[in-house]
Amino acid sequence: MSKRQSAKYKLDRRMGENIWGRPKSPANRREYGPGQHGQRRKGKLSDFGVQLRAKQKLKGYYGNISEKQFRKTYDEASRQRGDTSENLIGLLECRLDAVVYRAKFVLTVFAARQFINHGHVNVNGRRVNIGSYMCKPGDVIEVREKSKQLAIVLEAVQSAERDVPDYLDVDTHKLTATFARVPAFGDVPYPVQMEPNLVVEFYSR
Repeated sequence: MSKRQSAKYKLDRRMGENIWGRPKSPANRREYGPGQHGQRRKGKLSDFGVQLRAKQKLKGYYGNISEKQFRKTYDEASRQRGDTSENLIGLLECRLDAVVYRAKFVLTVFAARQFINHGHVNVNGRRVNIGSYMCKPGDVIEVREKSKQLAIVLEAVQSAERDVPDYLDVDTHKLTATFARVPAFGDVPYPVQMEPNLVVEFYSR
């Protein structure tokens, strides 16, 4: 877990942005990148660099998922009808770890993945322990009964750090969330600007 925490904060500093909107982010104190040469990395990015940065930021936001998994999600988005960038965001928000994070059952998307892996989450009454599981509209996601009093859950539910988006119907007393619909890009409450159109350009080169 410590390795993930380190990677998360390095990502914030590398991007120069507090991409999860957390008050503890080192980007709030130091806008320059990590490492001894971090303060000197101010050169203008090429078009490729801008596209790569947009991809790394979006990929990192969802728990720094692997490149293979992220590319697979992009390929699925490009096969679907409609705007590929909108489809990409919709698919990322359908991930079970993203839904558990959005529902405020835990404080971070990294914690959401670990929470799911440890078997604390049911989907439609059945235990699911895979963070990349794709939720569908109408699915009911709930914290298992024996896990509802865990300190990380109680802390997250009481946190005022962020709000639950309107494409989830959450009951904070029962710790259940209904995935009402696949959101559009404009519905997703990113704390910083995301540019999925640049991600599409990156993979379309």
